[in-house]
Amino acid sequence: MPGNTNLYRAHRAKQDEFYTQLPDIEKELRHYKVHFNGKTVLCNCDDPFESNFFKYFAMNFNFLGLKKLIATCFDGSPIAGDELPLFEKECKQKKAYKIEITEVTDENGDGAIDLADVALLIKNRKNTLTILKGNGDFRSAECIELLKEADIVVTNPPFSLFREYIAQLVQFEKKFIIIGNKTAFTYKEIFPLIKENRLWIGLTIRSGDREFRVPKDYVTRSASLRVDKDGNKYVKVPGVHWFTNLDYPDRHESLILYKRYTPEEYPKFDNYAAISVDKTVEIPYDYNGVMGVPITFIDKYNPDQFEIIGATESEGKGFSCGLWDETSGVAQAMINGKRIFKRIFIRNKKVEKNEN
Repeated sequence: MPGNTNLYRAHRAKQDEFYTQLPDIEKELRHYKVHFNGKTVLCNCDDPFESNFFKYFAMNFNFLGLKKLIATCFDGSPIAGDELPLFEKECKQKKAYKIEITEVTDENGDGAIDLADVALLIKNRKNTLTILKGNGDFRSAECIELLKEADIVVTNPPFSLFREYIAQLVQFEKKFIIIGNKTAFTYKEIFPLIKENRLWIGLTIRSGDREFRVPKDYVTRSASLRVDKDGNKYVKVPGVHWFTNLDYPDRHESLILYKRYTPEEYPKFDNYAAISVDKTVEIPYDYNGVMGVPITFIDKYNPDQFEIIGATESEGKGFSCGLWDETSGVAQAMINGKRIFKRIFIRNKKVEKNEN
């Protein structure tokens, strides 16, 4: 029934609301300052009243030398009024908004620029805050027009829509820094971009869980749920990574290899023409063939040092460029008949000669 469908969609939207904490944003974005000068930044999954992405760029508008900052939200704010309390009335209307800022000045005359100045700027200047005609979905026509205007997109998109979100950024050839999960590495929509060096991993948040703020009515059985003294909920999400196509120097640092190849230590897969390497740090320095490594290899991937050949894919297709023995009928790599977790296949571009 339509009513039940709407309730389901609303529930899924609530469960997709993960608000990135400001320290995590600051740690990553400080490495990209050179990319932002003179650019228009779009945060198109970020309610300006609650988003730390919006807060970061508004507070650092002049420092980064931004040309323009645009932020949009989807149908109002589940944690409305917490960041910009001057707009509590508008927040309670639960409508989708757009905020466009072209300058940030000392609005209250206290000699410093802070969030209070941003709130006053939005309140006092016409056309800075606009109610959207639609629901603020990043796929809507009016939001796509804003995307076309942007140079760089920075946000935490809904995890359940990550594939669609990436596809849209690629379609419109946008630069971006976004948050996703490491399981996306071998998605059929994502892996080819990594392989073709059109997308890579950011510098921070590369392992372990990351804590996100969630709406107060968020439902979970996770043992990681934390509630602070003000009743705000936080949940840890495993495998979180930054995804970007903005370059940074550390991405070109070579991984130091120390192990030699031996057939005993590096067995061949049953159904892939490659040897198995269980840990990225154990990649042999003297092997010039194809190697199957864990997906965590992406964290250390230097395109100057390694070539990505293909990957296994648990969705039923092997992205393996001819490495996969299709007669096995199993997309995952196997050793002695046992399935191995997802693998990325690589070749060392700078094989060192083994004197022995």
